[in-house]
Amino acid sequence: METEVVSAAAGAGADFSLWSLFLRADPVVKSVMGILVIASVWSWAVIFEKSMTFGRIKSKANKFEDQFWSGKPLDELYRKIRDKQDHPMARVFAAGMEEWSQAKSGGRTDALVISSRDRIDKMLNVSVARELEKAETNLGILATVGSVSPFIGLFGTVWGIMNAFTAIGMTKDTNLAVVAPGIAEALFATALGLIAAIPAVIGYNRYSGVLNSFAVRLQGFADEFSAILSGQLDGRTR
Repeated sequence: METEVVSAAAGAGADFSLWSLFLRADPVVKSVMGILVIASVWSWAVIFEKSMTFGRIKSKANKFEDQFWSGKPLDELYRKIRDKQDHPMARVFAAGMEEWSQAKSGGRTDALVISSRDRIDKMLNVSVARELEKAETNLGILATVGSVSPFIGLFGTVWGIMNAFTAIGMTKDTNLAVVAPGIAEALFATALGLIAAIPAVIGYNRYSGVLNSFAVRLQGFADEFSAILSGQLDGRTR
């Protein structure tokens, strides 16, 4: 570490641009900075991906619900979307219709109707859970970056300050010019940690809320759809 300390002291007269701070930094601090930059880029990629995904899901769900509640026969809607299940609500609908098709081919006793109704409910609930799990993909990355980045930046800060104090001990000079490079590197690591963490936390909170809202909507659709199919099953026993 002595080489880095001497270079920090020697670089006191150098410029303090961000690139210069990075190039002049201790290898450990450079590693910390690199990790934080990668984490920041990764979290922004997830944020943009989630923004596009949830926007697309919402738009397609709106169109599908308009078709679902238009009064057209469910069989006709199922034939239309069977080969184009490109959003969660359509896939939940298709899962229910597949189970409904099997139930129609069965008997008409009360026991069979109750059994079919239970299977439809379970199938819809499983399908909803599966779709929500898919929609939740990569949200954990935002949570991890948001919670860990400040501590990684803090580690770089502590290491940089250690270098600054070591420079004082080696040069026996308390002049600010001696310790300024190390302190600047340390503060730069802290800033990168915050730059990575803040957008990740905001993105995680936002899209967790969007996911919860969509989960309520999707579960509500599944419950209403199940009630419609159950009503049709009851009608077949009369």
